[in-house]
Amino acid sequence: MPILRVLSVVFTLLAASASGAGAIGESRLKIMASNYPLAYFAERLAGPWATVTLPVPVDVDPAYWQPDVKAVGTMQKADLILLNGADYEKWLVHVALPRLKRVDTSAGFRDRLIRIENAVVHSHGPAGQHSHEGIAFTTWLDFDQAAQQADAVAKALIARRPELKTAVLEALKALQAGLADLDGELKRITSARPGLPLLASHPVYQYLARRYGLNLKTVHWEPGEMPPATEWTGLDKTLAQHPAKTMLWEAQPSPAVSDKLSTKGVTSVVFDPCANRPASGDFLAIMKQNIENLKTPFQR
Repeated sequence: MPILRVLSVVFTLLAASASGAGAIGESRLKIMASNYPLAYFAERLAGPWATVTLPVPVDVDPAYWQPDVKAVGTMQKADLILLNGADYEKWLVHVALPRLKRVDTSAGFRDRLIRIENAVVHSHGPAGQHSHEGIAFTTWLDFDQAAQQADAVAKALIARRPELKTAVLEALKALQAGLADLDGELKRITSARPGLPLLASHPVYQYLARRYGLNLKTVHWEPGEMPPATEWTGLDKTLAQHPAKTMLWEAQPSPAVSDKLSTKGVTSVVFDPCANRPASGDFLAIMKQNIENLKTPFQR
């Protein structure tokens, strides 16, 4: 009899557990995010109470992605649609999405967004020609702004599910502490050599440069493409006025490009904006590696 009673208790607990798991599954918030940083924030904050989807293919820059009919339909059915704002989702004007579900996570610092003037028109890959004119949109590379975006995600979650307030705020506290650590470490590193001349391969580091005082000049190069001779000539002219020894890249440049830069005394350093989901690691891990990569030029 004792054994039977024990088995009865076990079966009862298993049934309750399965029922609870089913309830969580049925009540999960459906969240769509327009880039990986926002998806990561939502995953950290919502935990098991949400299904977070980043609809952008892994080999596409979310800033230049265009949703198809299926993606739009999925977004329309979502409980929350997390948007970066800052002119990031250029497709937004062409689709009908419920306003009450949309969360502009950079709205809280709209007055500090950086406007880009006289941007160069260029092309790379199958996306065709485009320019970076308008508003700089990699807002999360200022880790203080990233913390504000995480806060906007938390507020949206709590508004939808007030019963999760305590859990979400606890998760937010931990996430913002991690972002504050990144912010403090990068400030410490860059303050060692204020005004150090740097190059950037692409105009995506505006908020990084402003927050951490980087003396940055930008070209329009792609990691996998050898720039034409005119670009190298232009680089020589830039280096004559701006003697940088380091160029920041979104991804590792090809050996041919890296080697040619080396002949000019310029070392390539990866600072990945992490706009799309990485093959391994997560947002904080990628940013920690970025900061580690940036240490060398500031320690010379």
